[in-house]
Amino acid sequence: MAWTIEVLPEAVKELKKLDRVAARRIVTTLDERIATLDDPRTLGSALTGDHADYWRWRIGDYHVVARIEDEWIVIVVVRVAHRRDVYR
Repeated sequence: MAWTIEVLPEAVKELKKLDRVAARRIVTTLDERIATLDDPRTLGSALTGDHADYWRWRIGDYHVVARIEDEWIVIVVVRVAHRRDVYR
């Protein structure tokens, strides 16, 4: 089963601010590794507290924070940021 990746406009802005190599690596990993899994939760980590409905994947020095919509087989990327800044 292939998952569809949707990126919110705020996350697109964050991706555009990154250098090309890092942005390409993030997009490639989302498309080729995470979207092709039967369950994307196997590579990710669940967030807790105020962000309990979200999952994160570490790709290099960056975290991708997303909401997984099982009903529609969609991963909605809400945030892409450096590890030190992603939860601020």
